[in-house]
Amino acid sequence: QVQLVESGGGLVQAGGSLRLSCAASGRTFNTYAMGWFRQAPGKEREFVAAIRWSDGNTYYADSMKGRFTISRDNAKNTVYLQMNSLKPEDTAVYYCAARYYSGTYSRDYEYDYWGQGTQVTVSS
Repeated sequence: QVQLVESGGGLVQAGGSLRLSCAASGRTFNTYAMGWFRQAPGKEREFVAAIRWSDGNTYYADSMKGRFTISRDNAKNTVYLQMNSLKPEDTAVYYCAARYYSGTYSRDYEYDYWGQGTQVTVSS
């Protein structure tokens, strides 16, 4: 019902910035919120940020506050993740996700649709 297409990943040196994009298509009308998660090799999937579609309220993992910013463009049905001051520890596959229902934004299993993921690699 919802397709998510990500872009913007790549290789960046420590201290640099990247902006990830996730364009939603299909039956997006009922989307309640969209979020970003990341997963590094050998680690659990980790919540990064989420944004409520109706009003743009944002929610961040504590470790991401101040460096990462989530935003949306309603006209384009696109959510962004601006990542600044990147560290090697940020290296991971980043996934965008959409959900139909309210709940706890940091719970990955509460999301209904997922993008394919985009690799972010931060070199030292």
